[in-house]
Order: sequence, then C-alpha cells, then structure tokens
Amino acid sequence: MLDIDEMSLEEVQDLLQKVGHGHLGCVHEGKPYVVPMHYYLEDSDIYLFTTEGMKTQYMDANPDVCLQVEEVHDLLHWRSVVVTGRAERLTQQQDINRARQFIKEQNPTLSPAINRTWIDAWGRAEVVAIYRIHPSEMSGRMTDGVSSR
Repeated sequence: MLDIDEMSLEEVQDLLQKVGHGHLGCVHEGKPYVVPMHYYLEDSDIYLFTTEGMKTQYMDANPDVCLQVEEVHDLLHWRSVVVTGRAERLTQQQDINRARQFIKEQNPTLSPAINRTWIDAWGRAEVVAIYRIHPSEMSGRMTDGVSSR
C-alpha cells in the first residue's frame, strides 16, 4: 500500500510556482465545467490570462472556482495541489496593465491564450480577459513511492 502524504504550505506554493498550468473547474446553473488552463502566481494570488468563452461566462456568473495542479512522474511518484477561491475579473485599467506586464514577463507570446481558435469556418474573436483568483483554501498531497507496509 502506497503512503500518500499531506504537503506543507511551502511545498504547495513551490509546486504552483513550478508548474504553471492545471485544470480550472467552475460551475454555472448546476453544470460543472473543467478546462486546462495556464496560470501565473504572484505571492498568493493566481492570475488567469485567457480569451472570452465558456469559462469566462461561467466565472462571471459564479466566481467560485477550483484549480487543480499536478506533477506526475509515474504512478508511484506524484504531487497534486487543489486551490479553491474566488475569481475576480480585472476591470480597472491600471490592474489590467499591471497584471498583463507581470504575465508578459513570464510568457512573452501570451500563448496559448492568444492563438487562433477554430469553432467554425470563421474562427473566434480574441477578446482578452484577465482574472485574479484569491485563494481561500490550498492543499496538496504527494507520494514518493514509499510504503509503510
């Protein structure tokens, strides 16, 4: 039997800083939606740079979100973090500019958010949205392949 250990807050922060992508979960009118997402960590805030679509509709209607981040080496060696909190869409130009600068320093191309998304013959407009998640809970679990049995 594999031992699964709780991660410390420092280990959780380290994994969030290292990985930079995960799965964002949101719910609107009782319908859950999970999408792969790149994120940017600054102190304890998490920033999402994206284009408008279903995830932004869901977050605008219900800002309660969950972000799951993992690092899997194999079945016996992995770490996983879950962050819950509220997503706030940035609307003040100074906040948008500051967040965009911070994000561009880490990802100059702003990819994959700024790419062509084909949903029909015409594609989709790229209306940018930036959200800041204020975490209310962060937890993590890990295993290093060791069993106590």
